[in-house]
Amino acid sequence: MTIDPDHALFVAILDSGSIAATARAWAMSPAMVSKRLARLEARLGVRLIERTTRRLHPTPVGAQLHADLTQILTALSAAEARVTGAATAPAGLLRIAAPTSFARLHIAPHLGDFLRAYPAIALELTLSDGYVDLAADRIDCAIRITADPPAGYVARRLAGNRRVVCASPAYLTEHGTPTSPAALTDHRLLAAVGQLPWTLLRPGKRALVEGVSHVRTDSSEIVRELALAGVGIALRSLWDVGKALADGRLVRILPGWEGARDLAIHALHGSQPRPAVTAFVDFMAARLSPPPWEALDLTAG
Repeated sequence: MTIDPDHALFVAILDSGSIAATARAWAMSPAMVSKRLARLEARLGVRLIERTTRRLHPTPVGAQLHADLTQILTALSAAEARVTGAATAPAGLLRIAAPTSFARLHIAPHLGDFLRAYPAIALELTLSDGYVDLAADRIDCAIRITADPPAGYVARRLAGNRRVVCASPAYLTEHGTPTSPAALTDHRLLAAVGQLPWTLLRPGKRALVEGVSHVRTDSSEIVRELALAGVGIALRSLWDVGKALADGRLVRILPGWEGARDLAIHALHGSQPRPAVTAFVDFMAARLSPPPWEALDLTAG
């Protein structure tokens, strides 16, 4: 089975992000690549790629076509490999997206081992606390902390996401220690945009903590640093503040209460992942089983 060469070229353009790079890889002139792309758009009657002076952006229909064609190409490669017995070792460009703080703390330390294990993989890691569109941004796999993985993707659960209320000893010395969720409203709360109100749970009880963050920020890392600096009280994930709790830089307060446990850490990818994607997800699943932050003893206090 073959695929229309213009379709394969279109996928290559978006994968490389450049007409010039595609031209070099396909041993043709940039003018010819542009001509064949224009021919495909004319045949389909839609614009597939927006061209700017800095980069190429797929249109919504272009992003969808790219996702569909990528699945077809992946399936074709897998089918041919099964027929010919060709090696299916993980290789090629692997684009990963992950939340900034989680990636720095729990992905980056393992990447050396991963790349030594799979030297044929070329890794591209994008860090963002915002929503990443896998199709539009040409992401192979996204690490996402969510309670509701999006439909249309395979979501593999890597770990849970326990959250506790905490503050620095200096803050508690100056402002006192709240003894109930209701008492939190008298304190300086710290949360990134969209992370308030907090829902706190204990067996048989639920509490809603409303308020406004003492410092407005869109960065969860900044929230952690503000808590460490004694600015206020935060509801943070154990993977984020576990070490600070263990060494005393932060203190858990309201120890009987935790954030709702509906959130979990997932790896998202398409329904027919390339071997490189499968290798990365399997590798991270092994490194996070069991999650190292769960070893922290939170029964005291």
